[in-house]
Amino acid sequence: MEAVSESQLPFPPRTRHRLPTAIYSGLPLAAGLALRFWMLRALFEANGDTLIYGAIAKNLLLHGRYAFTTSNGGLHSTLIRLPGYPLFLAICFRLFGMENYFAVCCVQIGLDLLGCWLVADFVRRMVPQRQSSRAALATLWLAALCPFTASYVAFPLAETPTLFTLTLAMWSVARFRVQPGWKYALWFTFAVCWAALLRPDGALAAVAFAPALIFCLPPARITRAKLFRIALVCTALALVPFVAWTWRNWQTFHVFQPLAPRLATDPGEDANPGWEHWVKSWSLDFVSTYDIYWNVPDDVLDVDKLPSRAFDTPAQYAETAALARDYNAHDYDLTPALDARFERLAQERIAAHPLRYYLWLPLGRVADMWLRPRVENLPIDLDWWVYAHHHAETRFSWCYVALNAAYLLLALAGLLLRPRYWQAMLAYMLLRSALLLTVEAPEARYTLECFPMLFALGGRALYWLTYDVLPSVLKVKASRGSD
Repeated sequence: MEAVSESQLPFPPRTRHRLPTAIYSGLPLAAGLALRFWMLRALFEANGDTLIYGAIAKNLLLHGRYAFTTSNGGLHSTLIRLPGYPLFLAICFRLFGMENYFAVCCVQIGLDLLGCWLVADFVRRMVPQRQSSRAALATLWLAALCPFTASYVAFPLAETPTLFTLTLAMWSVARFRVQPGWKYALWFTFAVCWAALLRPDGALAAVAFAPALIFCLPPARITRAKLFRIALVCTALALVPFVAWTWRNWQTFHVFQPLAPRLATDPGEDANPGWEHWVKSWSLDFVSTYDIYWNVPDDVLDVDKLPSRAFDTPAQYAETAALARDYNAHDYDLTPALDARFERLAQERIAAHPLRYYLWLPLGRVADMWLRPRVENLPIDLDWWVYAHHHAETRFSWCYVALNAAYLLLALAGLLLRPRYWQAMLAYMLLRSALLLTVEAPEARYTLECFPMLFALGGRALYWLTYDVLPSVLKVKASRGSD
């Protein structure tokens, strides 16, 4: 049997030793930097949720109030957003100028690239030592050149800092295993605390990775007494900002709110439960979120844009059309009376098809958030799949579908290899998917937080395919050739 020489491999093992380590790892980071600056130049926007966060940050700096500015120039205290991202914006505004959102995006580029390096270093410590450098490099390329995460640096939103906190939490777990002590325990505490202050679901990072921090330690590396002290102090430190936030909300609004309201409403504002239940009885994909859910209240409800699954009978169609007509006639105000009518319609649909409401539609929404092309930040039409409308956009969108599927398949292969911490990474992704079952308006960005785990698992799988599977295939071909 003829042996396969190192030169026949796609990345010869000796190549790494011919280049300085900084250059070898700097190439993917340089490529990632170029990609992010290109996206910043092409996609930068500051509107919508950005202005909500920015208004709070501005009032924090100018007036010391966590509040919005009202139409008459007054201040209206709020709790609809957690303080993590407004505080981040306030720091950026203080350093680079008030409402300088472009500078914020530049800071996010630095955070995102640092996160790429952290997840690569995490992989270096989750695989056997002989595989560590190459697996880490594969992970760094996957993370640095991922357009799905890179595109969010161009938008002053909480996504990029959230991704960074998740990678920091993972990295801290791996480092704590090697060097258990206060340093990396405090880094982990900071990471999961900031993640939860950015978004309520950020607390899932602590739920998924804290057990790995404790139970993946080699025996005799740290005493139980010291581990207990570290856990006790870090838990107390993590709770401090949420106790302060809860106390502030109680003092200001007289409500117990340790995180943020699920529907982003201040106390006294109508949450429109009837409308929410009705949307949840038929909503399945991002098109419905964009065309219908985001319009109500304050904008037109166009019954012609509703999918056929929104009506089970002609009577339901007639009632829905009447509701839309009455809502539009009331200057797009979803009054309690109209909301009650939506509730009655929703209950009728739920009673007729309970499995659809409680099982099939939630599963379909989660599938949409995982599998649809992640082009929400790009100038791509919502009906991207209609080739006759836009040939180039449809082809590009299908390429994004394939790329997203490649990341998922690589991560699945990585899971099957069962590297260190695979249980924690799988737990996070399952917990997040379970949480998304409760969402009535799907958006692909809600699964973006799982990409640090996809990068880590995918990097491990890419190493396996390149240096284990491919050499075996080449050996078989060489053997057949010699025969």
